[in-house]
Amino acid sequence: MRKILIFILNFYQKHISKIFSSNGIHCKYYPSCSEYMKQAIEKYGSFKGMILGIQRILRCNPFSKGGYDPLK
Repeated sequence: MRKILIFILNFYQKHISKIFSSNGIHCKYYPSCSEYMKQAIEKYGSFKGMILGIQRILRCNPFSKGGYDPLK
């Protein structure tokens, strides 16, 4: 399951994310939300990594300041 999720995130980063970037839509955080989720899945496994990634995506909204937010 972990490899499938990493594959999907890599595909998103290489192909889909570029479409958003070309339209001026960027993640407010560093590392990006997709990279954060990928790191979380690699470190904590599929289930906990997905939970942490979803929590990060929910924090990434128009009202957040963004900035440096590494995986802990």
